[in-house]
Amino acid sequence: MMINTNTIYSMTQANQNFSKIAKTVDASGEAVVFKNNKPKYLVLDIEKNDLVLDLTDDEKIDIVAKRILNKYLDAFKELAK
Repeated sequence: MMINTNTIYSMTQANQNFSKIAKTVDASGEAVVFKNNKPKYLVLDIEKNDLVLDLTDDEKIDIVAKRILNKYLDAFKELAK
């Protein structure tokens, strides 16, 4: 993923002036927030970005099922005994 240097903000900037980040996202479609000098968060305009909205219902179900399985894997293993 290529990061536009004009859309990079620190965590401090995000905490103090999120509206500035929102304006950047409105203009460019995304912004990256760095924490401890590493990219940590990606702020997206979901109307302009198809990463979230183009998932089929089956893909969404697969994502949720995987999260649940990972979260409760130990419980599922115990139940399988």
